[in-house]
Amino acid sequence: MADQAKPVPGRSVFDVAGDILVVDDEEDVRELLAEYFRNQGLAVTAVADGAAAVAALSHDPARFALVVTDLQLPGTDGLGVLRAARSANPSCAVVIVTGYASLESAVQAVRLGAYDYLTKPFSLGQLDVILHRLADRMALEAENRRLARQLGQREAVDVRPQVLARLEAIEARLARIEVALGERRRQ
Repeated sequence: MADQAKPVPGRSVFDVAGDILVVDDEEDVRELLAEYFRNQGLAVTAVADGAAAVAALSHDPARFALVVTDLQLPGTDGLGVLRAARSANPSCAVVIVTGYASLESAVQAVRLGAYDYLTKPFSLGQLDVILHRLADRMALEAENRRLARQLGQREAVDVRPQVLARLEAIEARLARIEVALGERRRQ
């Protein structure tokens, strides 16, 4: 059911701690994405539907560092995969890809914790940017954990106020977007 592949030895450009899960019901897209990640030296599992993705995520919650999922899937949709991934492993990054992009689905994905949202067709260079950001985030989190251990504290730096401020700013932007959508619909 799942296509699992080992990374290309010695070719890993990205320091991503975990496997990649690709979820797309279009075989050509699924295989293209899986091959792209394999060529980056990353371990990939590719599945054709949301139910298989949810099963893989629940079977081994810590396995996947990144999930790239189509929004429109048979059975469980991409937002269901996003919910399952975030529930199984809150540090897992989820990228939603879709050929049927809407502002509403983008807002909903962000609210559910999507790491990014790409519209099809997209370039593989966009995935490079996402992988670089993800690798940087993981390196910062690892450094923070190292510093916390060194200082004998749970966290080296209390970033909660900064995170809360950023979340409030995001919520304010999302509220403005929702108001604009409502006004657009009334016209």
